[in-house]
Amino acid sequence: MITVHHLENSRSQRILWLLEELNLEYRLEVYARDANSMRAPKALREVHPLGKSPVITDTTLTGESGEPVVVAESGAIIEYLVDLYAAQSAGNSAHLRPVVGSRAERDYRFWLHFAEGSAMTPLLMRLVFSRLDKKPVPWLIRPIARLLAKGVNDNFITPELKSHQAYMESCLEGRHWLCGEHLTGADIQMSFPVQVMASRQGLEGYPNTQAWLARIREREAYQRAVAKGGEFSM
Repeated sequence: MITVHHLENSRSQRILWLLEELNLEYRLEVYARDANSMRAPKALREVHPLGKSPVITDTTLTGESGEPVVVAESGAIIEYLVDLYAAQSAGNSAHLRPVVGSRAERDYRFWLHFAEGSAMTPLLMRLVFSRLDKKPVPWLIRPIARLLAKGVNDNFITPELKSHQAYMESCLEGRHWLCGEHLTGADIQMSFPVQVMASRQGLEGYPNTQAWLARIREREAYQRAVAKGGEFSM
């Protein structure tokens, strides 16, 4: 049995969606964020030393020690589940991983890594800098912090986000999904940063990306995942 250790309103929503696409049975262990820090609770460290979500445990296979397999990090979890279960799951889900050596597979690997390696970086920076003029930053230095945040936003974060959005828009030209005509794990991985972008600054001027996100939200597996794990609130 696969257990998803799911932190409310987090990136682990993607893993629920993937499991629904794979038609796999799984157990959901939900954790609440700390009310003050909004960080994951210490209980997650009992599952994985980093104490972050997403993380899964899989009792179907056991590691060298005989303990359940524990996998952390969204991209690693997606690759683990797709590589191990896509071909054998109920339903047609082999498309979740393109054929090895194909252009689609090269695109698949790129987007799997781009999501966290590039796309999330400016989004996280924007979140951090947006809080510089709030507690616990002392009120006396908040005006300076506000100017610093504006400078970083104007000169780095916004241009970087626009570059990422323009690139994704161009890659989706003439395509339903990031790797071609079929949904893959790469689309699942990229769904989180794009939904953050859509929530915080909109996707006006990017019709291909808007259509891609609409296709995601129309999928029954995605809707089931949202029903079980909750909608994103960003």
